[in-house]
Amino acid sequence: MSLFNELSRRNVFRVAIAYGVGSWVLLQMVDVISPMFELPMWAPRLVLFILIIGLVPALIFAWAFELTPEGIKRESEVDRSGSIAPHTGRKLNIVIIGSLVAAVALLLLDRHFGDDAPGGTVATISESARSIAVLPFVNMSSDAEQEFFSDGITEEILNSLASEKSLKVAGRTSSFAFKGENDDLRRIGEALGVAHILEGSVRKSGTQVRITAQLIQVDNGFHLWSETYDRELTDVFAIQDEIAKEILKQLRSQLLSGEELVVVEAKRTNPVVYDLYLRAKQRIYTRKGAEIKIALDELDKAIQLDSKYAPALAQRGVATMLMSEQSYGDIPDDEARRRGKRFVDRSLVLDENLAEGWAALGLYYINTPGGSEFAVDHLTKALSINPNLIDAANWLFAALQGVGDYGGSLQVLTDVADRDPLYRPAFTNAIMQFNAYGMPEKAEALLRRIEAFDPSNPDLYTARAVNFLFSGRNGEGLQQMEMGRELDEMTGVEELILGLGLNSTMQFERAIEEGSNFVKPFALYQAGRIDEAIELADAQASSGYPGSLFYLLVRSGRNKEVTDYLEERWPTLEAFAAENGGDEYGYAIMNDVALAYSRIGNQERFDEAMLLIDQHDARLAQHGINNMWYSADRAVVYALRGDVDTAIEHLQQAANSGWTSAGVPSEVTPAFAVLVDDPRYQEIESTMLNNMNRDREIAGLPLLNADYEVESPSDQAGT
Repeated sequence: MSLFNELSRRNVFRVAIAYGVGSWVLLQMVDVISPMFELPMWAPRLVLFILIIGLVPALIFAWAFELTPEGIKRESEVDRSGSIAPHTGRKLNIVIIGSLVAAVALLLLDRHFGDDAPGGTVATISESARSIAVLPFVNMSSDAEQEFFSDGITEEILNSLASEKSLKVAGRTSSFAFKGENDDLRRIGEALGVAHILEGSVRKSGTQVRITAQLIQVDNGFHLWSETYDRELTDVFAIQDEIAKEILKQLRSQLLSGEELVVVEAKRTNPVVYDLYLRAKQRIYTRKGAEIKIALDELDKAIQLDSKYAPALAQRGVATMLMSEQSYGDIPDDEARRRGKRFVDRSLVLDENLAEGWAALGLYYINTPGGSEFAVDHLTKALSINPNLIDAANWLFAALQGVGDYGGSLQVLTDVADRDPLYRPAFTNAIMQFNAYGMPEKAEALLRRIEAFDPSNPDLYTARAVNFLFSGRNGEGLQQMEMGRELDEMTGVEELILGLGLNSTMQFERAIEEGSNFVKPFALYQAGRIDEAIELADAQASSGYPGSLFYLLVRSGRNKEVTDYLEERWPTLEAFAAENGGDEYGYAIMNDVALAYSRIGNQERFDEAMLLIDQHDARLAQHGINNMWYSADRAVVYALRGDVDTAIEHLQQAANSGWTSAGVPSEVTPAFAVLVDDPRYQEIESTMLNNMNRDREIAGLPLLNADYEVESPSDQAGT
């Protein structure tokens, strides 16, 4: 008998085929369960090695032994006339067929669910479902220092996806809020308003790295695609670029109908520097003073290790400016801007196309008198380079307000809040702006969206406070700020909001001690410390904000000092207006200028000031501004013109919306002096006093009488 026939008779070929098919099925199972049980990267290779080694003994066993009714015997001991080898062969045929069926089933499942099939897709994605959140890739290595590598992949994918206009990509801050959380993907998708989630993991072992990624449909948990990449860990940035390109290739076929996506490559540096940079950036996003201080130290270490790493220099500039007194730190405002800009300038010298550098320069000009136009230009350039810069978009909102583009600013802010709802500065700003535009329902909807996801978030207290304060409910707003401060350190922005609440409920001593510098001049004046108030306001004017100084001088009857101050520093009212514009609540500083010129008898300058006010009002009307503060401002403007009826009409609207006066109205707002003898005004004063006492009662404060003084026991008995 020939060797081939003998191998066939002894079922050696069948054993080899059954062994091969069974090994393939086993390897597929190991590949699937490895991520689930966090098996080492080398586990599948070890199984394959064992199976290869085991093939030789299996074939030798099939040649040398035979299965008989009495058990396993050596082939030489079996009488061939009684051999059941053909029967055993038929059983092996069944095993082979069963294994092949299992293999085909695995292949079909793999093709259907997209596992390990790069480019395979079954589900069709509608245009309305073109939205995605990229969750931070999980570092599954024992080395925590590899965190920068997994975060870097996430960053590159986010930056590249953000450049695709037809795809809605959840912002970085909101996506990274889920880092380390084992939350339900459907809940995450609902919170971020996306239809798809990309998640993945990174595992490093020696010089090997394994990266897995999977694209999931949120509504049903369906895996549209997944892939595992094994690479030799040499140049970490090159691997990041390569893997990001591979993943984007799949996302392009799944979500974008083959449209081209370009990977935005990270700037090259030492991996340690990159890690420090990423950590610092995430801390800056928190907008917490203590975290930004740590970020400053991390960025200093990064710059010390690589003084030419432009992104770290740009973020160092941003962090420095954010640590100003009016923001989140204690550096004097002018000094913070000056020091921050030095780092920004260095970053742009090193890389003139650095989006972060242009964004930081935009931040600098936002806080520079007359710098809004420059800020818009620089921030627009930053976003054209990297549309994923959420800070740049938020600052662009403020810059557009500075140039009077209120419609554009609202659109930018709405987009930011929609794309990155957990980005701290945006949702508070958005709530404020929705109220300014007379859209309280949108403010409430945004609050509910955040509350549903993270009801214990301390930032919600600030957001609720803003919602109450800017909708005429000062007492409730102050309550929210009081509760929030017990849970977390207050920032400069939060001190401003707290100070507004304290002034609005006439708690002036507390406002002086606990509020921001912005609210202190008014509080000092109301507390009878007039010289201190004007001295502080004068210092603020020297730093570029003369609003409080002009207001207090007008209230004190020192009108000529206002006009002299203005004319000594600005050649025309138009030049003054270019650096001191109005906002979505009116044009308070120009109202004071107009009143000062009116009182000194300069009709020509009064008319010029009123024309500038009218131009600003026309812009607000064009963009649909509608809030109680603006109604009160309109009352001031018509009172300045002597149009009592229209002034009364607007003041009534403000009072009915909850507006109050932190003192006798005609004293706090001198323009109302022409209204005091009108009975309708006296009724409005009564409404405003009731609003004040409602707020004070909520805040646990004693009620006030008509002179805005605390009622004595006899006053209360009389009522």
